[in-house]
Amino acid sequence: MGNINISEVRLTEEEIQAAVEVLRSGNLRQGGQCEAFEREFALKVGSRYALTCASGTASLHLAYMTFLEPGDEVLVPSFTFMATGSMVAMSRGKPVFCDIDPDTFMIDLDDAEKRITERTRAISPVHLFGNPVDMGAVKDLAARHNLIVVWDAAQAHGTAWNKRDVGSFDHFVSYSFYPSKNMFVGEGGMVCTNNEEYYEKMRSLRSHGEMERYYHTSLGHNYRMTDVEAAIGRKQLGRLDEMLVKRRLNAEILTRGLADVPGIRPQKVTSGGIPAWHQYCLVIDPDEFGCNRDTLADRLKEKGIASGVHYPRGLHQQPVFEKLYGPLKLPVTEAIAEKILAIPVHHGLGPDDARIVAEAIRECYRKGIRPAA
Repeated sequence: MGNINISEVRLTEEEIQAAVEVLRSGNLRQGGQCEAFEREFALKVGSRYALTCASGTASLHLAYMTFLEPGDEVLVPSFTFMATGSMVAMSRGKPVFCDIDPDTFMIDLDDAEKRITERTRAISPVHLFGNPVDMGAVKDLAARHNLIVVWDAAQAHGTAWNKRDVGSFDHFVSYSFYPSKNMFVGEGGMVCTNNEEYYEKMRSLRSHGEMERYYHTSLGHNYRMTDVEAAIGRKQLGRLDEMLVKRRLNAEILTRGLADVPGIRPQKVTSGGIPAWHQYCLVIDPDEFGCNRDTLADRLKEKGIASGVHYPRGLHQQPVFEKLYGPLKLPVTEAIAEKILAIPVHHGLGPDDARIVAEAIRECYRKGIRPAA
């Protein structure tokens, strides 16, 4: 058996050719390919506007800079990638870290509501690992407290909630096209909105605060995507549905194959959710399973199966945030971070590969060391 990787990073010949054609044209910077990618992506997800940018981090930064004032607070789940919180701070706001639901691993809205103050301006729920957060509950919370919602969909290309693509919701939806994502272009991002004012402001901020060439009304960044990346993205968008079918089939095989294994608990799919399965993550109970997360990862590696830990600590445990905001205890986040393991689910796997992964974990359980009954 060959190695089974945690992600599949390959361009098709068609995608390579699209990039080559742009390189040959000499039109490398943001241009017609980016504009076409924006139109096609907005149409795909059902958003009024879509804006290409340099990375998923840049897409979050553009969204936050559009409305945050110094000292404004944003509710952020602690169990997520660094950028969800760091870009709040970089926009002169304050991320307020919230605990997570023990089953979905996503923001605990009851905990979040307890942390709302008169300075709370927004909430940034994360569609973690491609599983949609309960969008109805988030919208209700936001409406009660007059909050702006910045949906972090960096891992959620093609994810839907109640049969509606997550990219179509207000107020901002942020995507990443980093190589580990379901859609990738190298480095790149997209931010969607249905608000024309937000769109125009982000468009200006993306290019040094320009309203027209050499006419700058605010400070901004160079957060532009290149046409080379956009050309790749357009081709990948065309085969996104095909890739998602494969990921969902692999996830179904893993779920069935591990259903009766004690000590293994996969991420719970949100009611009404159609996940994109960016990652397939398990929480390992070492007492029931017979070994801990790290030992299981080592045993899988011996069998040629890669795995990963997303994430080994919460944002509230990151040294930079501890220094800025002081210590904080979030018990569910901390418990999940110690026990979570991602196993292969990507569209480069065939169904037989997914069965091999499940059987390898079952074999590790059979050989595990458990206390005598």
